[in-house]
Amino acid sequence: MTAMTTAARDAGVAPRATERWVDAARAGAGLEVAGGAILRYGLAAILLYFGLFKFSPVEAEAIRPLVANSPLMGWMYAVLSVQAVSTLIGIGEIVVAVLLLARPWSPRASAAGGAGAIVIFLTTLSFLATTPGAWASVPGWPIPMPGAAGAFLIKDLFLLGAAVWITGESLRAASISRR
Repeated sequence: MTAMTTAARDAGVAPRATERWVDAARAGAGLEVAGGAILRYGLAAILLYFGLFKFSPVEAEAIRPLVANSPLMGWMYAVLSVQAVSTLIGIGEIVVAVLLLARPWSPRASAAGGAGAIVIFLTTLSFLATTPGAWASVPGWPIPMPGAAGAFLIKDLFLLGAAVWITGESLRAASISRR
């Protein structure tokens, strides 16, 4: 008998129930690791994909109404062209994606990337309050529903959660590696 089943027997727990619990705990740990990898590398892929897309004139025009109506970012169009603003945003997204991908070698770099992603998604979520048409009234429904722009932006709440988790996990890993 293993130590676990001996301890379970001594505690009056059926060995098979304990073994199932151990298997469930092992499966749960594996799912946590897989979920963390999906969050980290999925977020990096999204930022990299859309960061590269910011270099296209189509995307530069698509983000223009969001950025132009933002008190945080609208001023940029007074200094830079539509394409230059989009390119600058894209460079920021690409840098953050690369930092997130550095986690196996540098948890500190990944934590910096996570913090950058938090800033990105807090900024894009602020567009929900500043972009005309982000919310729409629906007859017979008491609260506003996302309009076209709002529906596109609302997913950033989940991405913000991923960024917060990544930052926390990376900071914890960086502090452990410094010991």
